[in-house]
Amino acid sequence: MTKRVLILATDGFEQSELMDPKKALEDAGFETVVASMKPGVIRGWKDKDWGESVSVDALLDDVEAADFDALLLPGGQMNPDIMRMQPRAIELVEDFDDAEKPIAAICHGPWLLVEADIVDGKRVTGWPSIRTDLENAGAEVLDEQVVVDGHLITSRMPGDIPAFNEAFIAAINELEEVD
Repeated sequence: MTKRVLILATDGFEQSELMDPKKALEDAGFETVVASMKPGVIRGWKDKDWGESVSVDALLDDVEAADFDALLLPGGQMNPDIMRMQPRAIELVEDFDDAEKPIAAICHGPWLLVEADIVDGKRVTGWPSIRTDLENAGAEVLDEQVVVDGHLITSRMPGDIPAFNEAFIAAINELEEVD
C-alpha cells in the first residue's frame, strides 16, 4: 500500500521547502496531499516575492492523521505563523505526535511543534529566529542540518533540504506496513 504524507501549508510557504520535499517524496513513491484552510491554490514565497502556486488537495477540516503515514510542515515565515493560529492544524500535529508518526518541520515550521506543545525534552533545530521559542518550549536546540529525535525530524533552512529529505524519507520507509 502506498504511504501517504500530509503537507500542511498556506499562502507564504517557502517555495523550496514545500516543492522540493514534495517532489522527493513523490519520487520515492509516496502520495502527498496538501491541506490548507481554503480551497484552490496557495502561493509560495521565493526570493523576497511571491513564487509558484500549489494546488490544495484538501481542507484542514477534511483530513485526519489516521489516514496518513507522515506529516510535512514547510517553513517560510508567513506560512507557519498563520498555520500555528489554526486550531485544526495544531490538532493534526498533536494527532500525528500521539500516533508517533514521522513529523518533518523545516525553517519556521517547528513553530507548529511549539504550539502543539510537543518539543519539551526533544532535540530539534530550526531557523535562527525561532530557536529561543524552541528553547522556551523546553527543547534542546542544535545548530545542525537535520536533527532526528524519535519521530520528529527538523531542519534549519533551504540549504538543508537534501539532508532533510533523506532523513524524512528514511523515517517513512522504516514504518511497518500495516494491512
